[in-house]
Amino acid sequence: MTDDVAARTRWLVQERFGLFVHWGIYAAAGRHEWVKSRERLTDEQYQRYFDHFDPDLYDPAEWAETAWAAGMRYIVVTTKHHDGFCLWDSALTDYKVTNTPYGKDLLGPLVSAFRDRGFKIGFYHSLLDWHHPEFPVDLYHPQPDDADFIAAHADRDVSKYADYLHGQVRELLTNFGRIDVLWFDFSYPGRGFNAKGRDEWRSEQLLAMVRELQPHIIVNNRLDLGAGDLLTPEQVQPASAVTTAGAPGVPWEACQTLNGSWGYDRDNLDWKSTDLLLRMLIDGVAKGGNLLLNVGPTARGEFEPRAVERLAGIGEWLRRHERSIRGAGPSGFTAPPDCRYTQVGNRLYVHLFAWPMRHLRLPGLAGRVEYAQLLHDASEVRPLVLDDAEPGHEYLGTPDGTLTLQLPVQRPDVAIPVIELFLGEG
Repeated sequence: MTDDVAARTRWLVQERFGLFVHWGIYAAAGRHEWVKSRERLTDEQYQRYFDHFDPDLYDPAEWAETAWAAGMRYIVVTTKHHDGFCLWDSALTDYKVTNTPYGKDLLGPLVSAFRDRGFKIGFYHSLLDWHHPEFPVDLYHPQPDDADFIAAHADRDVSKYADYLHGQVRELLTNFGRIDVLWFDFSYPGRGFNAKGRDEWRSEQLLAMVRELQPHIIVNNRLDLGAGDLLTPEQVQPASAVTTAGAPGVPWEACQTLNGSWGYDRDNLDWKSTDLLLRMLIDGVAKGGNLLLNVGPTARGEFEPRAVERLAGIGEWLRRHERSIRGAGPSGFTAPPDCRYTQVGNRLYVHLFAWPMRHLRLPGLAGRVEYAQLLHDASEVRPLVLDDAEPGHEYLGTPDGTLTLQLPVQRPDVAIPVIELFLGEG
């Protein structure tokens, strides 16, 4: 990782937890943000969502408060998804929110509300555009198997589309003040029919313009130009720290959904529990990564109750356990089974995914810990000294160098118990 990348991403690595928002006219369908492609909808069939999009309950200040209480400290919002619909009053297209029944810009009020609450601001922007008249039909387009449609539009010019793409990015980085993250999505060279990458997007030129307009901005790794400033594993929980050859140490951020869909998906019941979401956050930080957790608002402009409930649960846990996450990172010590370590300076945090019966054995930490406490209530956790232990404790079978902590039989009433260890010299 270069010094420039380290400087740009320092705040991101500190905060660890952000909000992803996928929102557009696909929310009116309520069947996933790829509904146009999945169901092979034509522009004419998809138009009904544009014609009826009216998020009258939209309150970005309420969104910001909900996300802040959940412990999130930055937002990445879709300015335009693959369907080409724009959440701001772009001067380069009529396919935008100001021409829907709602009739007003959505992006500007969101930026203001989240910035006022203290969030860093990020923009997601799709490199694809299934609505634009110059975007060549390809394997991901809604009409990839329609021979008549493909033949009728064979003269589409991707260079003209690239001009449009660059112009909209210039608008976004000029009209909304300081933007902290630019999250492009996505490149797919070599995958099949009319696949696109750096050549079609003119990625090097695009990135140069971005750096000229906002030199501090974090740009992710989806321009087909290598690692960028941020690696972005999607909908997977990495088994170890995420790396890319030739770019060691570049920060990474797992982007995850609440239920497998990025956009509002009314009938999708695959909702992750609060406990599982917390484990994903903890596991990522223990491996040096961030969590960017997505909410897909409804077509009326609200976070649905299932999302609000989970965000509130995460926030309640973070209220007591924030210092094991915010500013924390991997530890050089190896955690025992069913545990994850994070560390900040001389404080080592043991996140217990399973609650053991009375004793927790921590290899390599004998003589290294000055004091231990449960983080949620700061109550002492005492070490077991075998010389003074009750008869039978010699059968614990702990290897040399192992610290054994004595735990209460009753598991603390928190989603994931955490023990805070104060390390001494040595």
